[in-house]
Amino acid sequence: MQASPSFDAAAGPGGGPSVQISAARPGPDQPAPKRPDWATAGLFLDDGSVFWGRGAGAAKTVLGELCFNTSITGYQEILTDPSYAAQIIAFTFPHIGNVGTNAEDIETTTPAALGGVFRADITDPSNYRSAQHLDGWLKSHDLPAIAGVDTRRLTRRLRDGGAANAVLRHDPAGDFPVGDLVDNARAWPGLEGMDLAKDVSCTQTYNWDETGWSWGEGYGRQSEPRFHVVAMDFGAKRNILRSLASLGCRVTVVPATASAEEILRHKPDGVFLSNGPGDPAATGAYAVPVIRQLLKFDLPVFGICLGHQMLALALGAQTRKMHHGHRGANHPVKDLETGKVEITSQNHGFEVDAESLPAGVTMTHKSLFDGSCEGLKVEGRPVFSVQYHPEASPGPQDSAYLFERFVADMAEAGQT
Repeated sequence: MQASPSFDAAAGPGGGPSVQISAARPGPDQPAPKRPDWATAGLFLDDGSVFWGRGAGAAKTVLGELCFNTSITGYQEILTDPSYAAQIIAFTFPHIGNVGTNAEDIETTTPAALGGVFRADITDPSNYRSAQHLDGWLKSHDLPAIAGVDTRRLTRRLRDGGAANAVLRHDPAGDFPVGDLVDNARAWPGLEGMDLAKDVSCTQTYNWDETGWSWGEGYGRQSEPRFHVVAMDFGAKRNILRSLASLGCRVTVVPATASAEEILRHKPDGVFLSNGPGDPAATGAYAVPVIRQLLKFDLPVFGICLGHQMLALALGAQTRKMHHGHRGANHPVKDLETGKVEITSQNHGFEVDAESLPAGVTMTHKSLFDGSCEGLKVEGRPVFSVQYHPEASPGPQDSAYLFERFVADMAEAGQT
């Protein structure tokens, strides 16, 4: 099979997108796609595609699932979202780096994402809150990136062909054994069957009281909580915890492997099931029995993203890998009870099979992109979950009311 023609392969460091595609793993009768002299990074897909570009961030090689995110803001929050463990993120928005980075816009201290793919070279920061250039921030977190990639073409590949395994290599010396790198991408087993929550979860219980960010003041502290929430940490984003604290909750965060007895020992008013990475069925091997135990009590339960999938599994439903997943801040979701449409922030590669929901469990929200299940509730009980991210960070805040619903459930439960 012949390699398809290079796209702007002669473009230099100041030129346009630099991508060269080969349709199959180079063999004896098919030489590997030639690296342009200026290219210091490459992206190698399991279908044999090779994208050349300019390296940024750390000089290293990473291997994982390649996905795309359609958000136009919030690249720092995205790169620090624990749900991106074992994933390389291709940003469809071309200007990444324009607001720089700072110590506040993070969702976890140690990023779990593997690296980034950018259309243009990292933009110099132009924002009063910027404390560090994105390139320097990437280096400080040992994250590699590749710039100058035709991300429109790459996104079409992922949209049409599904999620891909990929190797991202940044090597200023120009050492790129293309055949071996493609083989490595093909040999990677993929996210199905992977329990990644244990890799990003806390290892010991801790308390959280930080509230939302305010201009000129930064983050606040919750000093007079009305409710006590125990959060099962499958890879919780900080802004979820802040959203709970801002509404009067004292939050105790427990590891993903915590037992029902450990959770109940804290005497919570409600239990929160957090977001996180990996295959929900794999994490469910130890988390689902715990959630089933908790459901025997009259405690309000609220789940987000992986927590939504964990709750569904505990109720008897099934989950499955999606074709290419939902990742971005512009996903329309319909509330089936009110008819309202919310624009939501999302990040997931697995979904709950709506057809598998058992009697007594209702789908409450639906994606207007593909009709997939975006929310559920247990009839007659204060137990519900959503697939998307009502805390945003980044993204719209249309769905923040869901935290208020959880707090209202705890208030009502405390009066009965």
